[in-house]
Amino acid sequence: MYNVTLIKGDGIGPEISDSVVKIIEASGLKINWDVQHAGADVAEKEGIPLPQRVIDSIKKNKVALKAPVTTPIGKGFRSVNVQLRRDLDLYANLRPCKSIKGIKTPFENVDLVVVRENTEDLYAGIEEKINDNEAHGIKVITRKASSRIVEWAFEYALKNGRKKVTAVTKANICKLTDGLFLECAREVAKIYEGKIEYQEVLVDALCMQLVQNPSKFDVLVMPNLYGDIVSDLTAGLIGGLGVAQGANIGHEIAVFEPVHGSAPDIKGKNLANPTALLLCAIEMIKHLGEFETAQKIEDALFKVLDEGKVKTKDLGGNSTTDEFTQEIIKKLS
Repeated sequence: MYNVTLIKGDGIGPEISDSVVKIIEASGLKINWDVQHAGADVAEKEGIPLPQRVIDSIKKNKVALKAPVTTPIGKGFRSVNVQLRRDLDLYANLRPCKSIKGIKTPFENVDLVVVRENTEDLYAGIEEKINDNEAHGIKVITRKASSRIVEWAFEYALKNGRKKVTAVTKANICKLTDGLFLECAREVAKIYEGKIEYQEVLVDALCMQLVQNPSKFDVLVMPNLYGDIVSDLTAGLIGGLGVAQGANIGHEIAVFEPVHGSAPDIKGKNLANPTALLLCAIEMIKHLGEFETAQKIEDALFKVLDEGKVKTKDLGGNSTTDEFTQEIIKKLS
């Protein structure tokens, strides 16, 4: 029996959370879910979007599965995701991007990983309103955070049979901040010389090359803001945010969450696609060491997607969340 914090989020979060829990239960894996709530709905009731009890639960269990939460744009409370990453020092954001059979896209051979520094850059939230016509934001890049995320990327590459790590910056313009990140990347790369190939690319050139030939890249490591943007771009290469997974990892704690938002416009309509959260759960199950169960669930999911008979609307089908869930459960037997 594993103890795992489950943050159901808001919008479609509770629906896709229930779907994933049902699938995991059907697989036979025993998990004691410590259900917690965060986001806009909690903020409305309690005045804060991320109560301390949620942080305490994750610290206790060391592992969490988190559905999406709503973040107000341009006003309101700061991102729950950003606060979780900073408070728990989840410094590595991992976003695998691999083509899925049965989901048609312009590319069929995408297999890359975005590793994003998760604790600083412009996401440090150091902003100041000068007057009604001017505001300032501070871009924070440190040697400690830069070196450890690049080292994490190289170690990930070694452990997962990857061949190349590419450092992504805009160091030609941001010479001091991105320049420091690049300096750290070069220092770390020397340690892995002869084991993992290393290259560098500017973030704008990377975006162009990704939509021309994504197969030329393997593991991409970059500062926070670029990672947020590039990981959404790479999700588009494999079918969109509905099939894109993610994880936030620290020294002792790991929080697994999808890339997509809370989609409040379809809340409660039984239309949500649980694939991304299920892929996150599969990675979480691997993290727990239950590799056979993870493979079993993954095989069932991919079989359903490949057959194409039962798909949610965003994937080109007409099936409900419940129908899609039950079809995956059928494939488990």
